[in-house]
Amino acid sequence: MLLMLGNLGDSLKSTLKKIAGSIFIDEKLIDEIVREIQRALLQADVNVKLVFELSKNIKKRALDEKAPKNLDQREYIINVVYEELVKFLGENRKEIKIEKKKPFKIMLLGLFGSGKTTTSAKLAKYYSKRGYKVGILGLDVWRAAALKQLKQLGEKININVYGNEKEKNPIKIYKEFEKEYKDYDLLIIDTAGRDALNDELIKEIDSINKMVNPDEVLLVISADIGQAAQSQAQKFHETCKVTGVIATKMDSTAKAGGALSACAATEAPIRFIGMGEKIDDLEEFNPKGFVGRMLGMGDLEALLEKAKEAINEEDAKDMGKKMLKGDFNFLDLYDQLQMMNKMGPLDKIFDMIPGLGGVKLPKEALQVQGDKLKAWKYLFQSMTKEELEDPEILTGDRINRIAKGAGRNASDIRELLKQYRMSKKMMKTMGSGNPEKLMKKFKGKMPMKF
Repeated sequence: MLLMLGNLGDSLKSTLKKIAGSIFIDEKLIDEIVREIQRALLQADVNVKLVFELSKNIKKRALDEKAPKNLDQREYIINVVYEELVKFLGENRKEIKIEKKKPFKIMLLGLFGSGKTTTSAKLAKYYSKRGYKVGILGLDVWRAAALKQLKQLGEKININVYGNEKEKNPIKIYKEFEKEYKDYDLLIIDTAGRDALNDELIKEIDSINKMVNPDEVLLVISADIGQAAQSQAQKFHETCKVTGVIATKMDSTAKAGGALSACAATEAPIRFIGMGEKIDDLEEFNPKGFVGRMLGMGDLEALLEKAKEAINEEDAKDMGKKMLKGDFNFLDLYDQLQMMNKMGPLDKIFDMIPGLGGVKLPKEALQVQGDKLKAWKYLFQSMTKEELEDPEILTGDRINRIAKGAGRNASDIRELLKQYRMSKKMMKTMGSGNPEKLMKKFKGKMPMKF
């Protein structure tokens, strides 16, 4: 779970549980709830003025509005908190629509340390997975290793990177490769950063902006800079009309509220958020899903997006039928774990499932991915077809034979069997429509229902 989501989310979930557990809803309770929300947001470094505007709206609606027939007043107030937080963060997804012109140009701006160069590659990977032919142009002539880093990243994701390490004039570099650009659906342009936003940088950005004439200008802001993000966003916007923001390092700071609220204040919508160092750790920002995860309501849109990238539709349907019946074997389990591995860490996936955002997964469930999955592959390769299709026939002699053939310990096979049986029970429980039982398996408590 993102630290920002974790710290702020835990505080907000605690507040909402207080509403749900209250017998009477009166002004005293509303005032107490509003103060707790203010405290949580201020600790996340959200701008003070915006915090008070948000809490004022929540209080007014909670006191003035009556719940519709299908909700009681407690449920409605919870819904008010959710709606106001979503509105605060931009309300709707601000998707970039890539036009058919060649190339559609996205220019990235930002200071040193914002993760701009890495974000260029992440963005290229994001759009290439969606069928666009993407190229990257490196115009950072100040940081010595910038182009080298960009080319290394480009090689990993099979994206062409253009640039000239010897040339120090970004305008000349842009013109040097101008004939190549028409071959791409999308051109991502990485520009230079500085330690601070000074007149020299502004002048350079302005000249590049006029030459490139980008379709989108995205400001890359590191979430750990807190409220300083607001002045940065405003100055960059004044120079070349920023059309959106990418908030990076969302996985490593509890102060991300500063960057998020800065965007709300400057009217530059958040387009993407970066949640890790891996090339796939970039996510289109959806306020509804983001707030849903914070409050333990889940984010089905993001979950389905990840699932689409990991597996094709037919495989998903076949696997889903087997899993929910609890009717699967070792081969199915391995396929399932591989799919989950492609989607990302289990704790992040669970945050996206409505009702499971508050579940504390046991360590053994989280350790299934990575090295353990590789070890299990060797065990599977040492099994007979009969053993793969019916794991329950594995007894002492068979276990010892498999362990010896795979170069592993017998305890590894018993652990695999434990995981297999746990998965079968989990899936049967989910298929029976009783998530309460599933939660008990994880020794966690069901979050409140919204």
